Amino acid sequence: MGVNASVLAIDAGNSKTDVALIGADGTVLSKARGGGFQPPAVGIETAVDVLGAAVGRALELSGEPAGPVAHVSACLANADLPVEEEQLAAALRARGWGTTVEVRNDTFAILRAGVDEPRGVAVVCGAGINCVGMVPDGRTARFPAIGRISGDWGGGAGLAEEAMWFAARAEDGRGEPTGLVRTLPGHFGLGSMYELIEALHLGRVGSERRHELAPVLFATAAAGDAVAGALVDRLAEEVVAMASVALGRLDLLDEEAPVVLGGSVLAARHPQLDAKIGELLAVRAPKAEIRVVTQPPVLGAALLGLDHTGAAAAVHERLRAQYS
Repeated sequence: MGVNASVLAIDAGNSKTDVALIGADGTVLSKARGGGFQPPAVGIETAVDVLGAAVGRALELSGEPAGPVAHVSACLANADLPVEEEQLAAALRARGWGTTVEVRNDTFAILRAGVDEPRGVAVVCGAGINCVGMVPDGRTARFPAIGRISGDWGGGAGLAEEAMWFAARAEDGRGEPTGLVRTLPGHFGLGSMYELIEALHLGRVGSERRHELAPVLFATAAAGDAVAGALVDRLAEEVVAMASVALGRLDLLDEEAPVVLGGSVLAARHPQLDAKIGELLAVRAPKAEIRVVTQPPVLGAALLGLDHTGAAAAVHERLRAQYS
């Protein structure tokens, strides 16, 4: 990495890693993709090795001479707490990829990809749910977002679990009736919730497939099922609660500010969910502007890197144009 390379941008999720090498003028010099980033499962050094493989491919494709870039901007899954960001930043600095290194939670990449300046709030709902916010003076708002122990509710995995709970109780008589008793097992070609419970428990249906039930929940809600519809509405309430709290922490609650929605669940644009989020946010933060991000998160990591290096607005615009 030499005179032409200014920023090494890394967006690493649980399932994949995207890397981009950005020139000082905002030109994308190269891109590469690698495996998932899971330090809790494999340890920090092994997880960073996965990043290193993708970084190496990006370097080969760029033809850049050896040497550190000006700045490494890494937005990483599982960097949920500031102490984890510090540990991961130290591990990346040890690799010598950049003169300076900044590590953030990967939700910040989605936020920055969806805004023209580092100002606003993002709520991401994929397998889990998270929310972050930032303003140009460097202040941020965030949540631990590590599951129920940190007060979280929602995300594709959580929705699937809730749908299973209601459907199981409906079938055996402990709960109210719901069409989920048919649609959830039907998704796997099974005839009852008992069969689905047994298949999951005995491993005939892999636990990793539970996330497939979230779209089934939304389809059941769209068909008019009250129980499924209530779960969709509750997710909207969670999204708006997180967004409005983050806006308040940054003194943006009464200002025109973007609220960026991302992740597989929110990007799917389910009509009932979209409508409820809009309805609730109009009450809590009437000046907020809802945006659904469509650009890849690695763009956000790269823009954060250019923010750090003090690049001109035209450089940011040139970079963004290459991802539009």
